[in-house]
Amino acid sequence: QVQLVESGGGLVQAGGSLTLSCAASGRTSGLNTMGWFRQAPGKEREFVASISWSTDYGDSVKGRFTISRDNAKKTTYLQMNSLKPEDTAVYYCAASPGLVRGDRIGTERYYDYWGQGTQVTVSS
Repeated sequence: QVQLVESGGGLVQAGGSLTLSCAASGRTSGLNTMGWFRQAPGKEREFVASISWSTDYGDSVKGRFTISRDNAKKTTYLQMNSLKPEDTAVYYCAASPGLVRGDRIGTERYYDYWGQGTQVTVSS
């Protein structure tokens, strides 16, 4: 089994920055794809970013967010810059042993493991 724990959420003013972390534990070898999703109140969960052999981003965060991973630390990061009130959501880390690519990157069922989420609130 794999456990994912997110951290780094909080309250930030519009235009500010936050970095989220996702620490993996358990059977972490072979986690080829790591991803971030978010869910705002009253909305469906939305794809934010993923990293495998390359990185992919949702349209609403391109140019502002950066996903990265440190395999030695078993940690995936989401650097969020130029935050907007509409970025307010619970952010979830997700992982897959497989390579999630192309039009599958935003589909939740291709990710086998999920964290509990961390709240990000952006004030205007």
